[in-house]
Amino acid sequence: MSLIELLRRQPADALAILSPDRPPLRYGALGDLTARTIQALNARGIGRRDRVAIVLPNGPDMAGAFLTIAAGAATAPLNPAYRADEFDFYLRDLEPKALVVQTGVESPAREAARKLGIAIIELLPEPAAAGWFRLDTAAGTAVPEFAGPDDVALLLHTSGTTSRPKLVPLSQRNILASAAHIGRTLALAPDDRCLNIMPLFHIHGLIAAVLSTIAAGGSVYCTPGFNALKFFAWLDESQPSWYTAVPTMHQAILARAERNKDILERRKLRFIRSSSASLPAPVMQELEAVFGCPVIESYGMTEASHQMTSNPLPPAARKPGSVGRAAGPEVATLGEDGKPLPAGEAGEVAIRGPNVTAGYVANASANASAFTGGWFRTGDQGVFDEEGYLTITGRLKELINRGGEKVSPLEVDAVLLSHPAVAQAVTFALPHDKLGEEVGAAIVLREGAALTDRELRDFVARHLADFKVPRRVVFLEEIPKGATGKLQRIGLAAKLGLGA
Repeated sequence: MSLIELLRRQPADALAILSPDRPPLRYGALGDLTARTIQALNARGIGRRDRVAIVLPNGPDMAGAFLTIAAGAATAPLNPAYRADEFDFYLRDLEPKALVVQTGVESPAREAARKLGIAIIELLPEPAAAGWFRLDTAAGTAVPEFAGPDDVALLLHTSGTTSRPKLVPLSQRNILASAAHIGRTLALAPDDRCLNIMPLFHIHGLIAAVLSTIAAGGSVYCTPGFNALKFFAWLDESQPSWYTAVPTMHQAILARAERNKDILERRKLRFIRSSSASLPAPVMQELEAVFGCPVIESYGMTEASHQMTSNPLPPAARKPGSVGRAAGPEVATLGEDGKPLPAGEAGEVAIRGPNVTAGYVANASANASAFTGGWFRTGDQGVFDEEGYLTITGRLKELINRGGEKVSPLEVDAVLLSHPAVAQAVTFALPHDKLGEEVGAAIVLREGAALTDRELRDFVARHLADFKVPRRVVFLEEIPKGATGKLQRIGLAAKLGLGA
């Protein structure tokens, strides 16, 4: 199936995209918008095998632009917060035929595109409906050329925390397979509505929030981006059945839950989803207690078009600390010989299936190391239990090598977060002149709490072996996060100016 076929099969009068300040967009209008958008791109000489970079504010127009442009070209959404040098790098690497930006919104992406000779297309939002827009280009009159299942729909770069960012191409077949996997896992239906607070330049928001909802014929309420101060007002207005977020967002929401009890009473969710980083068990338990619904933790990555495993809905078991069972692709843990391991043995998590990218763009060395015997190696270390539930024990590149002793930051995080005074914690590697690496921890305390580094280290020592106890504890008002709200572990010591 292709995106245009997906859009056309939904009832024309059903709601598709909503937002805080515009009337809703229905599926029939979304289909018309898609045809008009592709006609306009075709009139500019942009077709199904061309790349279009998109730099737009978060919200309904970004969701609409992704869905419509991806139906006839390869979309490359970029973070609007990038600086000039970053846009220069990403646009050089993408080599798009055009850049779509919102009219009246200044961005260093414009100058970067001009320098590189990339055509700039203005997107003009229209008040008629959420996500309804027109492109500042001559309207085409010919029959639009839509992309097929094997054409690239989405191009995203990896985070590049330890190396040059790699460019991941995802076909229409890839992203629609992942959307279907998420839909089956969550039993999504036309009466479901997702409250999207995730950025729409990231695989989590694009596929888990937007595309899985559209694939199920449901509706997505698109906010301008995460804002803990506005979350409960949006929850009240949009009347969603679910939302998806990263753990730091869930924690910020919980911090304001007490003062929004009336809204929590009125707006009952069917479930809450968490992904993109490990969800601490205490946070999961508090979310379930506050919202009165199950919290479904999933495991995804860009190269898999997002979802790989997920905890199931009730009545099946949800296991705190686990990312659940295979939920779409085949999932295995591989030993050093590249062969699957039995339950109980830790190895590198690997996947294969219809949602998995065929390989990085123009990066033979990365492809050679990532693909083994038909499996894509994720770079994560994990272990399956006897019931097929996967626990991620660490990112292989994030494991702390303390004089030969391997320390999983996630294991230390879990103990730190179990202390009643700790609101956020991230364990990271500190450089050490003799051991190579030492264990460090960055901590944000709960409001009104007091704790010393010695007290916290003594607490950890009661639960973990001595070599896993952080030797350096730093208390912060806020831990540095990436653009999607994920805590940054790799390189944190340097960011904090910490040495041995």
